[in-house]
Amino acid sequence: MDSRIMTALGDRVLSLGPPPAADGPYRHFKLTRDADGVAWLLFDRADASANTLSSDVMEEFDAVLAAIETERPAGVVIRSAKPSGFIAGADVNEFRGASDAEMVETRIRAAHAVVDHLEALKLPTVAVIHGFCLGGGLEVALACQSRIAIDGARFGFPEVMLGLHPGLGGTARFTALVNPTQSMSLMLTGRTIDARRAKALGLVDTVTQERHVRNAVKDVLFGRLKRAKPGLLARAANLGPVRGLLAKRMRSEAAKAAPRRNYPAPYALIDLWETHGGSKAAMLKAEQTSFAKLMVTPTAQNLIRVFFLREQMKKAAGSGNTIRHVHVIGAGAMGGDIAAWVAGQGLRVSLADMKAAPIAGAIKRAADLYSKIIRKPTEVRDALDRLIPDMDGEGVRNADLIIEAVPEKLDLKQKVYASLEPRMKPAAILATNTSSIPLQDLRTTLTRPERLVGLHFFNPVSRLQLVEVVSHDGNDPQVLKQALAFVGAIDRLPLSVKSSPGFLVNRALTPYMLEAMVMLDEKTDQRLIDAAAEQFGMPMGPIELADQVGLDICLDVGDMLRTKFGDLLPPTPAWLREKVARGELGRKTGKGFYTWKDGKAQKAPLPETGPGVTDQMIDRLVLPMSNVCVAALREGIVDDADAVDGAMIFGTGYAPFRGGPLNHARARGVENVVSTLRALADRFGERFAPDPGWDNFK
Repeated sequence: MDSRIMTALGDRVLSLGPPPAADGPYRHFKLTRDADGVAWLLFDRADASANTLSSDVMEEFDAVLAAIETERPAGVVIRSAKPSGFIAGADVNEFRGASDAEMVETRIRAAHAVVDHLEALKLPTVAVIHGFCLGGGLEVALACQSRIAIDGARFGFPEVMLGLHPGLGGTARFTALVNPTQSMSLMLTGRTIDARRAKALGLVDTVTQERHVRNAVKDVLFGRLKRAKPGLLARAANLGPVRGLLAKRMRSEAAKAAPRRNYPAPYALIDLWETHGGSKAAMLKAEQTSFAKLMVTPTAQNLIRVFFLREQMKKAAGSGNTIRHVHVIGAGAMGGDIAAWVAGQGLRVSLADMKAAPIAGAIKRAADLYSKIIRKPTEVRDALDRLIPDMDGEGVRNADLIIEAVPEKLDLKQKVYASLEPRMKPAAILATNTSSIPLQDLRTTLTRPERLVGLHFFNPVSRLQLVEVVSHDGNDPQVLKQALAFVGAIDRLPLSVKSSPGFLVNRALTPYMLEAMVMLDEKTDQRLIDAAAEQFGMPMGPIELADQVGLDICLDVGDMLRTKFGDLLPPTPAWLREKVARGELGRKTGKGFYTWKDGKAQKAPLPETGPGVTDQMIDRLVLPMSNVCVAALREGIVDDADAVDGAMIFGTGYAPFRGGPLNHARARGVENVVSTLRALADRFGERFAPDPGWDNFK
């Protein structure tokens, strides 16, 4: 029997065929042949931890395919030698800054020719897929005659997240193989599916364990395994009249998630399939033109920028997390959800509160969250086991990190710290989730203030990826490093900020929400104010957002920031205080500006004949955010403009297709932004005065 290359992967070992020569002719590929005359083509991109498809990789791939054609093996197995997975997709670096659609089309045509070459090989081909198989990687697998998935593999087309659709033939091959109602849905949403679901859809022919790969390969290549074929329904759905009906339904679904003017990719994909879905050759050709056109849109270029902002923030987290046990004090909405998220990410968490009811509520919410985000029931159980109710607060003694999430009252927090400090391990870190109290005020009663940091999470914790890591001038640098690594270890994106009222995100978001209150005072319909923000591309308008956050919290943050920044912020209307006093706090009480049912704001549509959204309304809401971001850079609260854009996108959902509030200002033109702010200041007051930081902003 052949000896095999064995790659350790936790408890999995990759079966990669016979060992290749150390000095093979290729840089990114290794080619060997086993005793049955089957060629094993191993993709192992040089100097990378994951396989991605770049131009030089595709060029070499073509040369390897030509060599295989000459050698005429009994069949070809295509596998990744990387433990992380099959192929993560195209090399996104090559998409950055693309501005000439013709040039993009020329490059994509060359890549298409390679995938077509693979499909045209006159011998059996099988892709063996472990780990992730995404985007261009799935397109390569689709060009093989058969696909074997290792249990645990994940499949998907995430291109829509970058403002694109698949561009290496995936739109044609996927819809021809798998019923378009399902294949189109996966491409339109960017969702991933597991190996079992891929088998049920007919995307893969079989699912096996790593130890059975050799037998599965023989079964496939020597005709013992039935290949997945498109069923009658899939063939019917690709017929002209049916495509028209389905495409119409797909467009109305897409419009609920994202308007065409902001996100053209889903609509381009639907148009492509509706027009050419009956002919593979026509669809392959049209896909290249459509993909190239999308690539040079501002939406795609900004979403590609957001992809790299995320990578940059991940890198800022660093590695080497030393925190194993986290103790959370305060099991309210924020504390409970932070505890649930951290336990779900594999750390031990003790959760303390004065009362049992909030802890019980937090554990119930955790169970709901885990059932949605964790696939295996045993893993759900393990996560719940790691989340420990701790009425006596004994977890403090063993915790490496203590996160305080009690109400925003300085004296209450200081009282909590006084009882904590004597019981903490000397090396433990004390973190506060405060959103408004400067750390300078919090540290005054501490004996070891250098170990206090801010870890400011955003609501909902499971959806918003940002965590502000807040420092003060007396911090131990090592503590900050550990805090950043912890944020990375729980799959969150850290932003380093210096302590200052509102830090970055709340300070930038408060004028957006308070300006909406001023507009309400001017008798503008609240639905119209929300519509203005949504038209700009915000995930929800400021009125609905205020209800979501809680009007009491908005009021507290607004009051706190006004004591520091005065007239730079819009005034808080008296009726808002009265609303809060009446207990109309928004979503959590079922009534705020809107009535809330089942977690949704009840909104009647705006009358068609009434006033519409104006550019001035949008400017009043969104330009102050860019203005505050520039001020935060000038004051040194944050030291990196890109990180500011990332923070606003990942912490507030700021229109991703605009690339962040500073990128939006650059795209619009700094002079235009400054002159618009001046005009608004003349008309509405000094709160719109442009920050001096614009003078040096690039």
